[in-house]
Amino acid sequence: MRYVRSRTTKGHRPRAAWPNRGLALALAGGGALLGWWLPHAERSHPLGGLSYDPAAAQATLGAIAAGIITLTGFVLTAITLVVQSVQSMSPRLVGVLGYFERSLVLFGALTGTAVYALVVLAQVSDDHVPRLSVTLAIVFVVLSTGAILRSLAELREMVTGGGLVRAVTLRLHAALDHAWREPRRPPPAAGVPPGPPSDPVEITAAHGGIVQRIDSPAIVDAATRCDIQVTCLVAVGSFVEPGSPLLRVTPARPSAAQLRRLTRAVRLGPSRHTDHDPAYGLRLLVDVAIRALSPAVNDPTTAVQAIDQIESVLLRMADLPLGTATVYDHDGVARLTVPRPDWSGLLDLALAEITQYGADSLQIHRRLRAVLDTLARTCPEPRAAALARYRALLDRTSSALADPALIATATVPDPQGLGGPGPSDGTPTGTH
Repeated sequence: MRYVRSRTTKGHRPRAAWPNRGLALALAGGGALLGWWLPHAERSHPLGGLSYDPAAAQATLGAIAAGIITLTGFVLTAITLVVQSVQSMSPRLVGVLGYFERSLVLFGALTGTAVYALVVLAQVSDDHVPRLSVTLAIVFVVLSTGAILRSLAELREMVTGGGLVRAVTLRLHAALDHAWREPRRPPPAAGVPPGPPSDPVEITAAHGGIVQRIDSPAIVDAATRCDIQVTCLVAVGSFVEPGSPLLRVTPARPSAAQLRRLTRAVRLGPSRHTDHDPAYGLRLLVDVAIRALSPAVNDPTTAVQAIDQIESVLLRMADLPLGTATVYDHDGVARLTVPRPDWSGLLDLALAEITQYGADSLQIHRRLRAVLDTLARTCPEPRAAALARYRALLDRTSSALADPALIATATVPDPQGLGGPGPSDGTPTGTH
């Protein structure tokens, strides 16, 4: 077996951050340019606007600039406090939620408004008051205030456990629709592409990091062009050391350029992302739940909110083609095998630790039983069988509670944890 060291798997920065940063810079720079150009244009072509004498215009623009600068510091402080609150639930959530990148646009707008006011202020004189420029500064303050109010509303939602898990779930649903919904093809007559037998080539990583993405279409396209089969030896979300095998190629006939195309399809970076790693989004939801169940926090209601979203995710996963995936080309020839978690592994990820840490919580017992009932009604029969393990586990943990009355309460499924409707058997709850 031959080994080829990859030179193209170096960590990369997610592209989604750049539009927000570019827009922030454009707003800040655009404010400076507009503040310089518009007063000059008004000298030769007087335009409308509010009437100001030079002293009033200077006072207005100075107040706007000073107020916006102070307000920017206030917003920065608020976002810092939110970051600390989010990190207290899970330090990994900050890197996943898109709010903090979007907040850069707000800072760009505030900076652009302040710079605009300062540049216009420098061009106000006793013989020239750019009326439209001063009026636009007031308009920009109104728009910035609206953006701040909206941002504060999002911040208020963000600091709650329910808001955090909903934001993660939205990204996770999008990742599921994108990453694991490949069309199934009938198995081809020959699963291995033709060609003379030869020793396989293993492509190794030149750099360490987390596997952030495996670009299956790019690998299949490259494999089809050189008539090979590729086996991915790592899964998305796995950490690899330099020199670790990434891909196995058989028959070993690709050129150096084709090998580079293959290795570029395996993206390594410093951390996991939900965009191509749905299991990581599920991991984050579980992290929120088990931290809420820790003795230091003791907040089972937040854990129930996380279980609500976990149930939603499991329902979406229930009919997906899970487990190791084989991807075929247009002729039905198997070109790529890539490892993915199966239903049993995802169920363990979603429920095992919550069951362990919530063993003495009535809310968790009842909410998990409701999850199992919902999944049992909707899952395909082969996958529904895996739920029996957790039903038996809940039976064992509930039997360890101290009082028979608590045991009886813990065995009743409840979609709200405590306080929800009883079993839908047609008998009104609490009547005899």
